[in-house]
Formats: sequence, structure tokens, C-alpha cells
Amino acid sequence: MDMGIAGKKALVCASSKGLGRGCAEALAEAGVNLVMNARGAETLEAVAEDIAGKYGVDVVAVPADVTTEEGRAKLLEAAGDVDILVTNAGGPPPGMWTDWDRDDFIAALDANMLAPIALMKALLPQMMEKGWGRVVNITSQSVKSPIAVLGLSNSARAGLTGYVAGTSRQVAPHGVTINNMLPGIHATDRAVSLDKGVSEQEGISAEEAKARREKTIPAQRYGTAEEFGAMCAFLCSQHAGFIVGQNILLDGGAVNTTL
Repeated sequence: MDMGIAGKKALVCASSKGLGRGCAEALAEAGVNLVMNARGAETLEAVAEDIAGKYGVDVVAVPADVTTEEGRAKLLEAAGDVDILVTNAGGPPPGMWTDWDRDDFIAALDANMLAPIALMKALLPQMMEKGWGRVVNITSQSVKSPIAVLGLSNSARAGLTGYVAGTSRQVAPHGVTINNMLPGIHATDRAVSLDKGVSEQEGISAEEAKARREKTIPAQRYGTAEEFGAMCAFLCSQHAGFIVGQNILLDGGAVNTTL
């Protein structure tokens, strides 16, 4: 399928690995020029060079921490006039409700709610002026089905979801769409970390922890960054202009709901 977005420009956050990289690769395959961001400069620059060589698009790597005002300013200056924004950030650490204090919640909000909102606020006006734009926020399946040990993530991502619900409908008349992608477990470093935590806590191997988790997923496997990226590219395409303010699960059927 021709996505109809060749030559457009996208800013993709946290895109040096995992789901962010999957989105960056899929957009590059569709002919989109990229501004890629992550905190680690060395890995980011290597991935940017690889994607540019593979797909023949322009790729600019901007190492920065988008949870800080300084980092966002650096990124936005480099990004300039972008047509597409993909926000993404690693989830806060798991734990129990008794473990977290105010500082923990502030850190989670900065990374998973306030930074994406700040980027949208900065970039939406120029998209609206052009009459075309796409924003995709990578959140979590926990928005629809809260995960007890991920209370920090549940809270921050639910706040972002509420913001998008209202804002997406305000910008839609200007040809700009905002949607959220809600990943379940995918074969990324995050999954490895979670499986390692279970293996250490229960005294089992990481492979056993993974196999046990896979049995809880109707698809009986973890998702891949490639198929996640493909959905991101579609939401950013010319074909998705009538999809507004939606929360799209990519979880292999793990969240058991009718709606």
C-alpha cells in the first residue's frame, strides 16, 4: 500500500531501539524523512545512519532528554517544520503502591504525560496552519486494563489519554489527527527487563518467565517492533484522516474487552 506520505518529515522520540525504532523504520520505508531522538548519542547515531542507508531518506539524529525544557528546545529547533510527531518514552519502574512518593509520580508524569503534551503544544499550530498533520502517542495497554505493579505508568498514561481525547477533536477540523497506540508485550528490551524481574523474584529462568507470559496472550507470542511500526505508519498515512482520538490496542488479544 502506498501510504501517500513520501517526502514528509517526522519527529520520532525514543527511536534508537524497540517500538520507537520500529515506527521510525516503517515511516522511513514509506519515504518519510526523519528526525530521530533518544538520550544515548552513540546508539542513536548508529541507528540513524543505518536507516538512512537502508531507505534512502534524510535522517537527523538529535540526542536529548525530552523530559527537560532544555532537551525539548534542542529537539524542536532541530526538528523545525515537521508533518508527523510520534511521542514515546520508556515506562516507569514497576512496584507497589507503598513504594512511590510524590517525586516518583512527578518523574512519571514528566516522561509519559507532560513531555508529549509539550511537544504537541509546540508542533500542532504549524500542522494546523498547513491543514495536515499526524500525531501518534505510544502509550500502553494499561490505559484500558490497568496493571497493578505499573501504577506509575497507569496514572501518567491515563492522563495523556484524557488530554488527547479532548485535543484531538479540537484540531481535527484542521486536517490534523491525534491517536494513541497501546502496546502489550513486544519483543523489546522492556520485555526482557520484565521477564528478568519475574525470573529473579520467582527463581525461574528468563525463558520460563517468557513462556509463562506468552501463555497469557491469546496470540501465544510477543509482538514485534516491525508490526507495531506498520500500524504507526498507517495512522500517519493519507488513509487515516478519519481516525481521530482513538486508542488502538496492539496486544495479541491480551486485554479481554468487548469495546
